[in-house]
Formats: sequence, C-alpha cells, structure tokens
Amino acid sequence: MKNIIRIGFFSILLLLFVYTIWFLYKKSEQKPIVYKNVSVSKNNVVQKTVATGAVVPRKEINIKPQVSGIIEKLYVVAGEKIRKGDMIAQIRIIPNMINLANAESRLNRAQLSYENAKIDIDRNQKLLDAKMISFSDYQQVKLVYNNAKEEMNAAENNIQLIKEGVSKNSGKSTNTIVRSTIDGMILDIPLKEGSSVIESNTFNEGSTIAIVADMGEMIFEGKVDESEVGKIKPGMDLILTVGAIDTDKFGAILEYIAPKGVKENGAIQFQIKARVELNKNTFLRAGYSATADIVLARKESVYTIPESVLQFDKTVPFVEVETSPQTFEKRTIKTGLSDGINIEIISGLSPSDKVKDPNIAPEEKR
Repeated sequence: MKNIIRIGFFSILLLLFVYTIWFLYKKSEQKPIVYKNVSVSKNNVVQKTVATGAVVPRKEINIKPQVSGIIEKLYVVAGEKIRKGDMIAQIRIIPNMINLANAESRLNRAQLSYENAKIDIDRNQKLLDAKMISFSDYQQVKLVYNNAKEEMNAAENNIQLIKEGVSKNSGKSTNTIVRSTIDGMILDIPLKEGSSVIESNTFNEGSTIAIVADMGEMIFEGKVDESEVGKIKPGMDLILTVGAIDTDKFGAILEYIAPKGVKENGAIQFQIKARVELNKNTFLRAGYSATADIVLARKESVYTIPESVLQFDKTVPFVEVETSPQTFEKRTIKTGLSDGINIEIISGLSPSDKVKDPNIAPEEKR
C-alpha cells in the first residue's frame, strides 16, 4: 500500500514538472508578426512650406499733435470708423512762460511804437492839409505808421498763438484740433482726457493720441526660414489659418520677400508680406496671429502611398509588395512629389499592389 502511494506521489510530481516545462516553453515562444498592408491610391499632392506671423493693416497711422499741451476733449473711441479730416481730439495749450513773457514784451514795444507813429501821422496829416509839407515827406511818416501798425498786429497774433494755438487772422484753422489724416478705423487711443502731450517736431516724434488704420486692406507679415526662402517668389498663393477664426481659411498673394535675413534663435529668417483676400462676412482684427501655408508645388490625381512605408537601400527607395498572404518581395520604385504624408509614385507599383507597412506597434513586437 505504501509503495502505491509513493508511486502516485512521484507520478503527480513528474506531471507537474512536465506541465511547467511545457507552459514556460509556450509562454516564451514568439508569436508570428502579422504585417499590415496599404494600398496604392489616387490623391492630390501639395508641397508647401509654413510661415508664422500676424495679420496687420497695410496702412496704420499714428496721429500726433502739432502743439504741446493737455488733451481737453476726445471726440472718438476705439473701434469707431472715421473719415479723413474728422476731429479726434482738442488740445489745450499750456504756454511756455519764457516765450509768453517775450511775446508780451514785444507787444508792449509794438503798441508804444504804434501810438507814437499815430501821433506823427495825425500831425503830419494836418500839415499836409495846410500845404506846409510836401507829399513825399508825408509818405515817409505814413510808412513808419504802417510798419508800426503791422508790427503791433504781428505781436498780437504771436501772443494769441502762444496762448491759444490760433491767430485772429487764421479763421477756423487751428493746431489745437487734432484731425485724422486718412479714412479708417480707430484701433487705439493710448491717452485719456487730461493727459499731457508733446508736439511732433524734428527733435521729437511726439505723443501718439490715436492709431488709425484702413481695415479694408490687410496684409500678412511673417517670416520664412533660409532653407525655404529660395523656393518661394512673389505671386505665389498662400492659405492663411487665423488662430482666432479656425472655421475659415483666407487666401493671400505673396507680394514681398526681404532681401536681407535676420538671425533669430540661431536661424536666419526672412520677412515676407502677402495681400490678404478678405471675406465679406468675416472681420479680421489687427494683430491676429496667423499661419500661412505657401504652396510650392501641386499635382492632381496622382498615385500615392504613405511616405511612412517607404524604405531605403542607401539612397535608393524601395517597398515590399505582398505576393501571397504575409509573403513580400522587395521592389525598387521611383518617387515624385511629397507633402510629408503621401508621396507620389512615378513607377514601380501598380494600382492593385499591396505594400507592406514595416512600422510595427510596440505591443505587436512582444
């Protein structure tokens, strides 16, 4: 009885050992890899490069005052459409005290000269009427009188200009009213009523009261890498994608390529400008960031395969074509235009061929 139990026990151990060896063998046995196939298909291949930048108005003007002072009143707000000559702001002049003192002194001297000349002209008029002096003598006195009168008027205009920015002879024309120089839209008003402003002159660009732009004519300003700039030329089509309006695409025509590059982040970048074709129902705001796809080449309805299945023997491209289920043969092909996803097949493949995808997912390799 004991021998039977012993034999049964060792038999069970032997079976467990054999099963363990078989389980470990099966677990370590590598599963066969099943490759996926892709078909040759007809597609449109568009080769393009990408430029990043912004959409800005072609005409954007900084409106600056011609006199220094304080903004007394603003007549417009940002976003308002205006015409050339419309009032934007009124400036209250704060006169320079030295200039004002000199102007007042000049006016006082001119008034004294005028009063003295008037006395002379009145006296000589009586002498002329009495025929006690000649007409030529009288003309000399009258010339002095007229000069004194003109000098007094000039001194009065000068002091009025210093105080108010307008002379009595200028009518409605005044430098204290700031007007728009173009038709457009007010993009921004950096200053508020009560702010001090400096006039624009040869030594100072002056304070900007308003920024006006023609929003009916927009351009794309971007930059292209030096490796791509040789492939583009004025007149090329661009497709703009505006970050804030992802539902619409905008066409553009390349107009300008900078002759000189600028180094940015270790790479040479060239500025480009393109005229944007606006949509009637979409309003583009100045400064929208945008991405431009520049079409370098295009081919319609050509046979293509995904570029990811392409393999290379040194520099010669080839693919593996399925001849029977999971059996492939190497075939050299000639390729054409690529858009980074699909590549044109010029020769080496037929529309019915199935091409092996050599890219195996990590989980399939295990």
